[in-house]
Amino acid sequence: MTADGSPAGLLAEERQAAEDRLVALERDFSAIIDAAGPANADDEHDPEGATTAFERQHVAALLDQARRRLAQVEAAIARLEAGQYGRCVRCGQPIAAARLAARPAASTCIRCASHQ
Repeated sequence: MTADGSPAGLLAEERQAAEDRLVALERDFSAIIDAAGPANADDEHDPEGATTAFERQHVAALLDQARRRLAQVEAAIARLEAGQYGRCVRCGQPIAAARLAARPAASTCIRCASHQ
């Protein structure tokens, strides 16, 4: 938690964590690709190919998730800058402070989130 607990501080922390995760996953993905090397281009017949392919797809899915998370945080920062932070993007009602404390990038109130 930030020293002041402000929305801007919480979102800055969220952005930094999302960017750090993205960098780490990109590094992991590159390491998997590099480890496979050009000699093991045939996953189907390589005894390690299935494992390598699984790891590559798993990290690729985590990368997609991390990119979506960063986009959510960036959208929340944009809402904060536009004076719309803390309002549900679906119904316009305020988002509970406890929800924002737990999920600073939340864009919907609990009621709307439960209907998605």
